[in-house]
Amino acid sequence: MSLKDRITDDMKAAMRSGERARLSSIRLILAAIKQREVDERVTLDDAQVLGVLEKMIKQRRESIAQFQSGGRGDLVAKETAELDVIKGYLPAQLSEAEVSSLIDEAIGATGAASIKDMGKVMGAVRQKAQGRTDMGALSARIKERLTAKP
Repeated sequence: MSLKDRITDDMKAAMRSGERARLSSIRLILAAIKQREVDERVTLDDAQVLGVLEKMIKQRRESIAQFQSGGRGDLVAKETAELDVIKGYLPAQLSEAEVSSLIDEAIGATGAASIKDMGKVMGAVRQKAQGRTDMGALSARIKERLTAKP
């Protein structure tokens, strides 16, 4: 079963059980997926759906920070609830050791020697870490590793 099908099934289950907040969040996810499919005139596979989910998570985190600084606790709670639903569709997150191992492996495979090779390393790691770690933090760790190399 594809990730998109699983999300659709969860929407139906939320409708049956009367979970309004969960249903609303799932509808937002499906709308974002559908929007991208219409814009690009393609059917998204699981990796592309994970990309949509990661983008939604990033948006929610930014919104939460803005609402907290604005003192809007009600909107923080709403965004946090949506964030929790979206995170439920991501695969198991990688541990710090696994991320370090992936970075080391990618640096070795690409022969990266400096920060100029960051794109190569990021491309190699992104395929294996998609949806399983925060890409912003991953990028920062790769940058740190490449600048620390002698």
